[in-house]
Amino acid sequence: MELMSTEPGPQAVRRLFSRLMDFDEVNRFLTEKVTAIEVRYDVGEGDDLLGRRLRDVPLRRGRLYDLFHTGHGVLLDQTGSLSAAGWEDRVGLVHDTSEDLTAPAILLRPDGHVAWTGDDQEDLNKHLARWFGARRSGPRA
Repeated sequence: MELMSTEPGPQAVRRLFSRLMDFDEVNRFLTEKVTAIEVRYDVGEGDDLLGRRLRDVPLRRGRLYDLFHTGHGVLLDQTGSLSAAGWEDRVGLVHDTSEDLTAPAILLRPDGHVAWTGDDQEDLNKHLARWFGARRSGPRA
């Protein structure tokens, strides 16, 4: 709101800000701030992706952000060998690949932040329970 002021100081800052917007690095910095892509939550040690919001990467059959319309977490499995059995009501399992991702599989929270990477089913199950609660028992689990 301050930049909307007609006072000389805020107008000078607004002019400077407008000129800075001509630089790609400034635009990238501001975009990352506004979208929280540059935020990294402490979710543990490991892959550099952990705790970061994953950008909208192209997949073989669409785009990553198209998978978040349900408000659930997403397990993007590039190996085709992992399961989210028992968490299907909270986590969507997607077997797809992206040339932009090197991790074999990525567990994403509903906000798009990476909660786990890897290819070990036991380790994945621990992280599914940590982030999405207890495994549901029953015929589909």
